[in-house]
Amino acid sequence: MNSLIIDAAGKKICLTLIKDENIYSTSHENSKTNYEKLTILINEFINRYDLKIDEISKLYVNRGPGSFAGIRNSLSVVKAIFVAKKIDYYCFSFDDFGDLSEDKYENIPSLCEKFKIKKNLINPIYIS
Repeated sequence: MNSLIIDAAGKKICLTLIKDENIYSTSHENSKTNYEKLTILINEFINRYDLKIDEISKLYVNRGPGSFAGIRNSLSVVKAIFVAKKIDYYCFSFDDFGDLSEDKYENIPSLCEKFKIKKNLINPIYIS
């Protein structure tokens, strides 16, 4: 099972791939240019590890709190992938997990399961 975690809510766009129990991460400047090419960044990242989007079984996306533009764009991309490829997604917030998260992306899948985060549900938290 391969999972992709997308976080564009903060100062950086962070992507984490869990592939066959290996963990790969990358980050990019959180800028308008990178928002506009988020799908390209995701494709380049997973292709680097010999994967195609069809081989991702679950997506996890940070719903905030954070940047309106970052959250909006990442949620839109994940929703589009779901519509096109039928890959289930989970919208999480580190606040959902209390002190357990330690902000480690590799913990997100197990924490979403533990805290019963509902799949295919979007409920963003924007900072005003």
